[in-house]
Amino acid sequence: MLFRQLINLRGRRGLTPVLVLIPVALVCAVFVIDTLFPPEVHLGPLLVAAPTFTAAFAGPQLTAVVGVLALAAQFFIGVVSGDATSQNHQVQLVALLLVSTLVVLFAGVRDRVERRLMKSRSVAGVAQQVLLRPLPQRSGPLQIASFYLAAEEEAEMGGDLFAAVRAEGATRLIIGDVRGKGLPAYSHAALILGAFRAAAHEQATLPGLAAHLDGAMRWEAGQWDGEEAGAEEAFATATLLDIPDERLELHTVTCGHPPALLLSGGRVRTLHAAHTALPIGLGGLPGATGHAVDTHPFEPGDLLLLYTDGVTEARDHSGAFYPLAERAAAWSADTPHDVLRCLRADLRAYARGRLGDDAAAIAIRRLSSDGG
Repeated sequence: MLFRQLINLRGRRGLTPVLVLIPVALVCAVFVIDTLFPPEVHLGPLLVAAPTFTAAFAGPQLTAVVGVLALAAQFFIGVVSGDATSQNHQVQLVALLLVSTLVVLFAGVRDRVERRLMKSRSVAGVAQQVLLRPLPQRSGPLQIASFYLAAEEEAEMGGDLFAAVRAEGATRLIIGDVRGKGLPAYSHAALILGAFRAAAHEQATLPGLAAHLDGAMRWEAGQWDGEEAGAEEAFATATLLDIPDERLELHTVTCGHPPALLLSGGRVRTLHAAHTALPIGLGGLPGATGHAVDTHPFEPGDLLLLYTDGVTEARDHSGAFYPLAERAAAWSADTPHDVLRCLRADLRAYARGRLGDDAAAIAIRRLSSDGG
């Protein structure tokens, strides 16, 4: 935690010239006070704080400069006090030199680690953007917005996913959450998104599309050992949607995913699924049922809010879950972009910037026939 705070502090480049005044002022203060006080008072050991503090926000070069300044101050304190040749003063100089050298080495190692970390984050960010392509802002009569919010304390990539395609006078979407984290979850998310984008415009029905995704997930899990014994280890909750352009309704297939919210006129309605299938990848288990379609009205002006469980499982300081349905009512008149902007800010504030899991959300508003 301390290391990440130091990285964040060092990332604020504009603060460095101001912060460097603190160790310089400390060196000057120790020098002046030590030369004015009686000989039996020794403040020289405090000089070690100057390079140590500098290393918290600066690189090895600036830390070394402050270390040299501290050594010079220690030397001239001895000259002024007439104590420069004493064993005590020489030991203090050697100790200050040793500590300054170690701090400079630490700053250098920390810089290398930070560069590697920033490179890894950059690569992960690019990969995430390639996998989760931005959804179109308009699709037929729909206005769409989306976001992906990584957990603050989680270094690995998560498995939340979403995508949209156009298919035969309708918009098809998927939002889901793959079990686990890191590369396995990321790989499974890529598999599902690839299968969805390839088949969403070919499968005539949502149940057929869901079955296709389930089969792709199970094939991936069992292809190398020739069986599906490990299939239960790889699965994803998901909701598939089909929103026709002409009919004022939406169709969903729910595979173990949290229900969507419908915002209309300051009210929020939870679209509970009458038919729920097992998560994608578990369709081969005993007792698994087929995929069935639920239909809900979707009038002009209505706003549909889809999300992953990283949103509703965010906790405040007392451990209470984020009350999405209660908060969302106040956003029913906003645009999809504004709804997600409010949700992102409110979620961060509620969880104090510490999400326990990655979170993704999609907001969709059906516009009236005149586009308003």
